[in-house]
Amino acid sequence: KKVLKLFKLLHRTRQEVFKNDTRALEAARQKINEEFKNNQNETSAEKINELLKIASDVEVILRTSVIQAIHTDSDKILLVPRKDLLQDNTPYFDKPTKKHQS
Repeated sequence: KKVLKLFKLLHRTRQEVFKNDTRALEAARQKINEEFKNNQNETSAEKINELLKIASDVEVILRTSVIQAIHTDSDKILLVPRKDLLQDNTPYFDKPTKKHQS
């Protein structure tokens, strides 16, 4: 049950992270399917838990770290961050005199 849930989550994350990028969508689909298929006959509970942890970590990295980039010119790239990646900047104080309350 956990394996199927994580498999579906990885595919949903892939579709969101690589939206509109058919090559990346297909490559990620193939890699996810290949990894799960290669380990489908695993019977060791310890090994299965280790593989689930790796898959979960991969999903978090994809969701929180991947930003799409589009070549707009021979020397220019447009970054397309998803809204859930954008965060408010924390003010920087060169020489703080007291603890800043935000």
